[in-house]
Amino acid sequence: MDLNIKDMNLKNLNINEELFRKYWRVLKLARTPSREEFLKIAIVAAAGVLIIGLIGFVIYELMLVLPQ
Repeated sequence: MDLNIKDMNLKNLNINEELFRKYWRVLKLARTPSREEFLKIAIVAAAGVLIIGLIGFVIYELMLVLPQ
């Protein structure tokens, strides 16, 4: 029984170590975006939020008008 528990713990440790290595590799490749890159990303994200909000608002208004 003890061997089975130790074997499970070792498998768990190996899985966690592998995930940690993958995450660490990504973090080493990551860098802080320049101001220009950040502004472009922020503008695109804001435009997406506005478009989705506008679509939702139009659907809401249509649902208010159509049942009448």
